[in-house]
Amino acid sequence: MTTPVIAEGAGHARYTYRLRVSSTALAGLDAEWARCRWIWNECVAMSRKVHGLNKDATEKVTCGPAQLDKMLTEARTAMGWLREGASVPQQQTIRDFGKSRAKALKDIKARLPMRQRAGMPRIKRKRDALPSLNYTRRGFRLKDGRLHLAGDIALTVVWSRDLPADPTSVRVYRDSLGHWYASFVVETAAEPLPSTGRAIGIDWGVKETATTTSDAHDLPHAQHGRTAAAKLARYQKQMARRKPARGKAASKGYRAASRAAAKVHKKVARQRQDTGRKWAKAVVRDFDQLAVEDFKPKFLAKSTMARKAADAAIGATRTALTEMARKHGRIVHLVHPAHTTMDCSECGARTKHALPLSERTYACTACGAVSPRDKNSARVMLVRAGLNPAGADGGSPPGAPLPEAA
Repeated sequence: MTTPVIAEGAGHARYTYRLRVSSTALAGLDAEWARCRWIWNECVAMSRKVHGLNKDATEKVTCGPAQLDKMLTEARTAMGWLREGASVPQQQTIRDFGKSRAKALKDIKARLPMRQRAGMPRIKRKRDALPSLNYTRRGFRLKDGRLHLAGDIALTVVWSRDLPADPTSVRVYRDSLGHWYASFVVETAAEPLPSTGRAIGIDWGVKETATTTSDAHDLPHAQHGRTAAAKLARYQKQMARRKPARGKAASKGYRAASRAAAKVHKKVARQRQDTGRKWAKAVVRDFDQLAVEDFKPKFLAKSTMARKAADAAIGATRTALTEMARKHGRIVHLVHPAHTTMDCSECGARTKHALPLSERTYACTACGAVSPRDKNSARVMLVRAGLNPAGADGGSPPGAPLPEAA
C-alpha cells in the first residue's frame, strides 16, 4: 500500500540568513529571550498543575490557548518587566507551547511507545536552552536591507540570496556556536522540471544510505561522522579533563574545548545536509515518479547499528528528497516497509523466514531470480507503487505513459 504525495501548487518555504548582531541588539535579544523563556516555563508549570488536578478531580481542567492567553495578560498587567518587551514574541511562545503540548497529547492518546512519541514540554533552563524568538508580520519589518524587530531591535542581515516574496513570519535564533540567524517563511510557487517519463525505486539502508533501481543514483554512505571522529574525540577528552566541579563556573579552557567540539558537530551536520540535498536534486531532476520506502530510522538508535545509522542521516536525506520533489512538481509514493526485504520483485513470492542482515544476496526459491538484497528491495518499491520496473534503471518502457497516482 502506498501513499502518493503529489507535489504541485504553491507552498511555504524557509529562507535562512546569517545575522550581524551589534552589542546593543544583542542585549535586546537576550532580554526578549529571558521574557519568552519565563513565559514558556510558566506554561509548563501550568500544564503540569492541570495534569495533576485532572487525575483526581471530577471536573476536567483544561490548559488551552484561551487559558494561556489569559495567564499572559494577567502577567503583563502585574509585571512591568514583561511589559517592557514586545507582545508578539511572547504570544508566539504560547502558540509554540500549545503546538508542542497538543502533539504530545495526541501521541499519548494514540498509545504510541515512548521511543516514538513526542514528550510533554519541559522547562527551558537558562544555561541549556538556545534563544529562539518567533515574530509574525506585525512584529517585524524589512527596511534598507535591515531587519527591524518589535522593541526597537535592528539587525543586519547577510543577504546571500534574494527573498522570492514578502515574508509572513520570521524566527530569530542562535545556534550552538553563538551565531545568530533569521529564518523567514515565504510563500513559494512550484518550479516544475521537464518531464522525463521515468520512475525510480528507493530503499534506505545502513551499508548504503540509499539503494535505487538506477546504479548511477545510488547514494553511498559518506561517513562524515567517522571522518571527524578522531578530532571530536580529542576535544571531548579535553572537556572531560577540564570539567568544572558541580556548582562552579566553567574555566576558559573548558569553554574553548566545548566550542571546538560544537564546531566539529556543526560541520558534520552541514556536510550531511549538503550531500543529501545534492543527491535529492539529481534524483528529482532525472525521474518523474519516486517510489520511496516510508522508513522511520528512529528505532535504529537503540540497536547495534546506532552510530552508523546516525552517521548515514537517513531521516534528513529522506526529508530533503521529499522537499525537493515538492518544489519541482514530482510525485512521491511512500511505500510501507513491511516485508520489502522478503518479497521477490520478479514474481512477488515471499520467503518463509526473514533474511538476516548478514545475507546480502536475495535468491527467490519460486522463480530462481538472484540479485543483491537492497536492489531487490528497491524494485519491490516500484512494484508496490504500481510503477513498471522494466528497464535497467527501473523506468517505464519507451513511449509508455506513466501510471496515474492512486
